[in-house]
Amino acid sequence: MLLLYSCPSFPTLLPLGVIIIFSCLYPVSIIGLVIMAVLFMHELRYYLTTYTVHQMAVDLKRGETLPIHINMTFPSLPCDVISVDAIDMSGKHEVDLDTNIWKLRLNRDGYIIGTEYLSDLVEKELEHDDGKDHHEDSNHKFHLQGFDQDAENMIKKVKQAMANGEGCRVYGVLDVQRVAGNFHISVHGLNIFVAQMIFEGATHVNVSHFIHDLSFGPKYPGIHNPLDGTTRILHGASGTFKYYIKIVPTEYNHLSKEVIPTNQFSVTEYFSPMNEFDRTWPAVYFLYDLSPITVTIREERRSFLHFITRLCAVLGGTFALTGMLDRWMYRLLEALMKPNARSVLH
Repeated sequence: MLLLYSCPSFPTLLPLGVIIIFSCLYPVSIIGLVIMAVLFMHELRYYLTTYTVHQMAVDLKRGETLPIHINMTFPSLPCDVISVDAIDMSGKHEVDLDTNIWKLRLNRDGYIIGTEYLSDLVEKELEHDDGKDHHEDSNHKFHLQGFDQDAENMIKKVKQAMANGEGCRVYGVLDVQRVAGNFHISVHGLNIFVAQMIFEGATHVNVSHFIHDLSFGPKYPGIHNPLDGTTRILHGASGTFKYYIKIVPTEYNHLSKEVIPTNQFSVTEYFSPMNEFDRTWPAVYFLYDLSPITVTIREERRSFLHFITRLCAVLGGTFALTGMLDRWMYRLLEALMKPNARSVLH
């Protein structure tokens, strides 16, 4: 073995020059052992880590719901004016959607000063989306009931909140039909006359926002949601943000046989500035569509025989290379020591 070759058992019985040669070869053996230890640990870690295999197939899921996880902050809009609405291609229209949705009141510095959880769900079944503004239903009620004291109190409350610089954090889970559609966060839940008195026109509605998290299912190792951490701030302007999302159904199979059904997505965005002649109100839209292809990601581990083969190749190669260096250095030092040995003898 190399270490035994470089470290003789009885060095005192050898000539002085040979002892010097062997002492000079110690570093070669130590370096070789260190290299083999490092390569062994690298191969062991490579064997223990898993890798993923991607497969694609036609999506055969039917009749399931699509979970949408939302976590957003609107620094310029109080919670009282924010609503979450959803529309899908089946004609289902949900206004001021607040099932499983929390709203956190934030002060000017972003700290929480109040919490609100809404449990009532307002649903309307529409035959088709005619593209009209969502304020129309509330307008009709306003003309029938007149401007009451509750509306006046709300206007004062919202104006005071805006003067104090209050914002709102909206988070929760929406369960929608597994068809193309959109959900949007806006002031559309307000009566149009109330909204007009609060903001004095659509051009003064600031829908600046931070997207902390937006996903369409549970997370798995290595997933990347492209909208996480998105910041869009408006200064002295107003408009509508539209995010066009393409959802790819995904299944992640763990090594332990656990299956995580979830979704990946890609996104493009568009901003439409608001002018004083527009009849719509600013909002943040998320328009999504589903891909007919599903992706299956499967964790796998490398075989033990593969690990042994790589280990033998790496360690054997290092051992052979170190042995060659050892022999070359021995011959070189032996050649250098011969003149000195002859001079000692004479």
